[in-house]
Amino acid sequence: MAVRRKATIAHEASYADPIAVEKGAPLALSGREEMWDGHRWLWAAAPDGREGWVPESLIVETAGGPAAKEAYSAIELTCSAGETVELLRERHGWGWCRDEEAREGWLPLRNLAEIQGGS
Repeated sequence: MAVRRKATIAHEASYADPIAVEKGAPLALSGREEMWDGHRWLWAAAPDGREGWVPESLIVETAGGPAAKEAYSAIELTCSAGETVELLRERHGWGWCRDEEAREGWLPLRNLAEIQGGS
């Protein structure tokens, strides 16, 4: 169930063409990692050559090496402070959101506040 949230800080999408993979896609891990709001992120390359940060929980070890255990897209949502979005799901400190124009993408959870007195 979607929950409405208000952006407290503007957010600009970091990458024009972010990494996206299907379930089972092999991933090349660079060894770069980063802790962000208590969550471990790994730098990975997809079979199509796109690179980006993926949550550690996305990775499964297979006989052929690291792979995506589910479909994943790192697309971020650009929004302004004060904008209302629907929070559809949460993962690794980020929320998959839909704006009022039906665009979807990730926003940092720390930039979203509950809307008081409403749904």
